[in-house]
Amino acid sequence: MIEMVGVSKVYPGGSVALQDISVKIEKGEFVFLVGPTGAGKSTFIKLLFREELPTRGQIFFNGKNITRLRPNEVPYLRRRLGVVFQDFRLLPQKTVYENVAFAMEVVEASPREIKKRVPKVLEMVGLSHKLNARPHELSGGEQQRVALARALVNNPDVIIADEPTGNLDPDTSWEIMKLLNEINKKGTTLIVATHAKEVVDVMRKRVLQLENGRLVRDEERGVYSCEI
Repeated sequence: MIEMVGVSKVYPGGSVALQDISVKIEKGEFVFLVGPTGAGKSTFIKLLFREELPTRGQIFFNGKNITRLRPNEVPYLRRRLGVVFQDFRLLPQKTVYENVAFAMEVVEASPREIKKRVPKVLEMVGLSHKLNARPHELSGGEQQRVALARALVNNPDVIIADEPTGNLDPDTSWEIMKLLNEINKKGTTLIVATHAKEVVDVMRKRVLQLENGRLVRDEERGVYSCEI
């Protein structure tokens, strides 16, 4: 489903974020991306949804080389990807319902589709009772659930989560990770960048470990440990 072939990313000024990454992620996998701050995790994720382009190498999504997409093709790629950020990135003036609906409006879904789909997804993440609340009225965990609902609402092939529990307490973090695991069980591919050692150690999913921009470990049913 996703394949990187010889991917490197060097930023202006010579800062090397990724070096010669080759990896394949199959449909339906749950993958943790781990490594210390500055290891290249965020760059790895930005390359997947074409926020950045690699300096060298190729990236394939469902067999299509996304490094060669024309600008007008990029939105079609992003419809197949749901992205969840550490800082939620909700629109403060909009309600929970409106925040999730906005993701469908962007891809020009019909009002009928939006009215049908948004309540279902909010029910899935346990927020049916909060659809008229605004972000400032929600806890951090509830805000992250809204962000997750927004990522899910267009029924993506892949969910990419960048430190989704980074701003949450341990109990709430586990709730979010259980939700992600349930989503994965229904067939959605999950790629989760995280520093949450306990979560990775308990869940025992595939682990990709980055160090100084290099992929130093690719382990099935792996643990967090960054010791080489």
